[in-house]
Amino acid sequence: MSEFPSCPKCNMDNTYFDGVMNVCPDCGYEWTGSEEEATQDDVAKDSNGAVLQDGDAVTVIKDLKVRGSSMVIKRGTKVKSIRLTENPEEVDCKIDGSSIVLKTCFLKK
Repeated sequence: MSEFPSCPKCNMDNTYFDGVMNVCPDCGYEWTGSEEEATQDDVAKDSNGAVLQDGDAVTVIKDLKVRGSSMVIKRGTKVKSIRLTENPEEVDCKIDGSSIVLKTCFLKK
């Protein structure tokens, strides 16, 4: 019916090409049209863009205050054996015996 692809975010068929990107007026999502880019959003990446995997060792790049605790994770702390979560922006790890979830934007491989 339509020559334009359906929206990868909301799966609606009401999309158009604005000259540079495909646009979905229903949800406001914009994409370039390459299938690879839509699947790459589900990959966990560190602050430098390196792909993270289960078991990687990473370093904290900023002092982080832990919510609900007086604990502070200092910049330069090495974290071994991270575990990926369902959210590609978060990883689960253990620091000083405490299980903590860290944002990938504060980590480097």
